[in-house]
Amino acid sequence: MNKTVKLYGIIFIIVMLILALLEINKTEVTDWRKNFDVNQKSPFGLFVFNKEVNNLLDKEVKRTELSPYNYYKTNKEKPHNILIIQSEIDFESWKKILETVKSGSDALIIAEDFHPKIADSLRFTPSYVSVRSENVFKLTDEKFSADSIKIDKLPANQGFSRIDKAHEILGKAVLDGGKVNFIKVNFGKGHLYLHTEPLILTNYYLLKPENQKYVQDVFSYLPKRETVWFTESNKAATESQSPLRFILSKPALRFAWWLLLAGLLLFVIFNAKRKQRIVPIIEPLKNKSVEFVKSIGNLYLQEGDFHDMMAKKAQYFLNRVRLDFMIDTQNLDEKFAQTLHLKTGKSIEKINEAIDFIKRGQDPYASVMKEDLVKMNRLLDEILK
Repeated sequence: MNKTVKLYGIIFIIVMLILALLEINKTEVTDWRKNFDVNQKSPFGLFVFNKEVNNLLDKEVKRTELSPYNYYKTNKEKPHNILIIQSEIDFESWKKILETVKSGSDALIIAEDFHPKIADSLRFTPSYVSVRSENVFKLTDEKFSADSIKIDKLPANQGFSRIDKAHEILGKAVLDGGKVNFIKVNFGKGHLYLHTEPLILTNYYLLKPENQKYVQDVFSYLPKRETVWFTESNKAATESQSPLRFILSKPALRFAWWLLLAGLLLFVIFNAKRKQRIVPIIEPLKNKSVEFVKSIGNLYLQEGDFHDMMAKKAQYFLNRVRLDFMIDTQNLDEKFAQTLHLKTGKSIEKINEAIDFIKRGQDPYASVMKEDLVKMNRLLDEILK
């Protein structure tokens, strides 16, 4: 075994030891986001509620990931219970819910906010009613007077600021002077039960025994019959169930995965140094355009046809004036000179001198010298700068 192999082996072992120490000493970070996901065991997930909801309602709960609009478009059911938790309900789905409730169903909707059009039509106003970092909720019914729930982590502090007199107040926030957070709205043959704090159903609060009775009381308002739970917004829409996600979710498998990747990386590096062929250096082709132009210029100078060179320079100059300054070069008169003077900022004397040179270059019978060509070239280049 040569020194290179030993060196890579030592580096590999050191890296693996560092990874192992980091994994062993890693502190799990608690996810306090309000995800309301039935698959999440984080504090504000609905994993516990999802497991216990059948016992809570004493009936089998039918879960659907369809929106209320799509569900009721294809399902015509007898009166039943509707459950929705912290869901962004579109207006068309709201209309389907109200149609179903009007026919005799009951809906329990627990959310921080409600669609403005629906709130307006049902004559209540959801609003931000508190700035407290904690609160205690109780129900107004005397038989539930001993039951309450304390919300001490990230309360929504939402409630109802205006309620129609026909609506029944079922629950209030004790520490906010009795701000209403749970109401009953009679609608046709059915009822809507609206609660503004979905945190009461999350893992963090349901796992506390003193809170469970309050949640049971809230659900006791629903009749004992089939319940349809719309879970569309209670599952991570983009969550991948791929094998890689499963591997990364398990600490032991995750460590093995990183170990494998580190080993493959070192293997590739080691083999690349041993087997990579020498790549020849290919010089890029040189740009010889400038040399070519110089050669052409020298040919013209050797020929001594200064008049032809002045004509070509004049033609090039006028073409640039047309393209760059959008000036008509048909007539090289006083108007042309004035326009070019304004657009280039050069003195009118230089412009007129340049026009004289151009006209001499265009005149086949004009006599020109080398000095005329040099002066014209310098003058036209100065104007175009």
